Amino acid sequence: MKGYLFLILIVSIITAIGITPAIGNTDCAEPMPELFQRVSRSVVSISAVVLDPSKISGRISTVTGSGFIIDDKGLVLTNSHVVFDRQAITVTLDDGRKAEAKLLGADPIFDLAVLRIEVPLKGHPVAVLGDSDSVRIGEDALAIGNPFGLEQTLTRGVVSGLNRILPGSPLLTLPLIQTDASINPGNSGGPLMNRCGKVIGITTSILAEAQNIGFAIPINVTKSVIPELIKHGRVIRPWLGVNGKQVKKDLMEIINLPLVEGFLVETVEPGSPAQQAGINGGELSVTIGGTEFLIGGDIITEINGQSLKDSKDFLKVISSLKVGDKVGLTLFHKKETRHVGLTLPERPILPSDIHPGSSSTLQPTRGRFPSFPLQ
Repeated sequence: MKGYLFLILIVSIITAIGITPAIGNTDCAEPMPELFQRVSRSVVSISAVVLDPSKISGRISTVTGSGFIIDDKGLVLTNSHVVFDRQAITVTLDDGRKAEAKLLGADPIFDLAVLRIEVPLKGHPVAVLGDSDSVRIGEDALAIGNPFGLEQTLTRGVVSGLNRILPGSPLLTLPLIQTDASINPGNSGGPLMNRCGKVIGITTSILAEAQNIGFAIPINVTKSVIPELIKHGRVIRPWLGVNGKQVKKDLMEIINLPLVEGFLVETVEPGSPAQQAGINGGELSVTIGGTEFLIGGDIITEINGQSLKDSKDFLKVISSLKVGDKVGLTLFHKKETRHVGLTLPERPILPSDIHPGSSSTLQPTRGRFPSFPLQ
């Protein structure tokens, strides 16, 4: 009884002095108009010139995208597909100032790029980078950018999914943030923010034939590669040279072919260590349960002695490799098992890495659910 009366007393005191129990993050209760006014000044518009030497006429066009300032020294983050292999990159600040931008580094695989602009930014707001690892499904998500050239546009939704792996992703190793905040061509490279106005991702693509399903590169991935992009102009990663899908028991039972669990090699990149080691790509296209497979190639069952029972095993091993590492592969092909060894060189930029480059013509990437870069 005494305990109950004590609880009533505490609640009464809290109510009397105006304290309410915390529900969620009470630091993020800033009214939306004030929040937009505060954070949108760090968002910029980016335009660049594209030269297509394969055309006789209409060789020159302009693409547009978004970005955001991350420090008062003029560093700007955006998507690689907005600025990579472009000319005359121009950044327009929210106050109307225009500045030529220098591309410090770009990575088409993670679709990230860092620019530098030489304009006075003392006192100018810069974006605050948050923690994408702490993001939860259902949280508010705010996208700010320049869709279709409409400057400083805010759209609001929620984080609708995490760790999404797009089938068309070059290395299938970049888990993306999914959101239903409306993003469109022109949003590319702009920030995806939480309710506190901190950047949790960089908007990069939308899902074809869908309603408001977009994706953003987690900001923690970005923070991990910014120093490398600035120092080397690129992300240095090893090159194996295979693309494919995980093979599981249910697939083996359906198609009734001699397969084993592991990573099914569907394509082998020309000139890669995999090609030089004689690894075989697929030959026969089949569709099972709406998923396409190119079967007939090698199946990698082990890398350096580690079994590949599911796709997470493959991603974990691949992510741990470095340039110069010696790699031993166990391969299954046509009822036979063999072993190959190779040394991993640095991965070059391949034509398949470079996203399409026209804001008026969107080209889907590979995969059953193609994604569209948003310029």
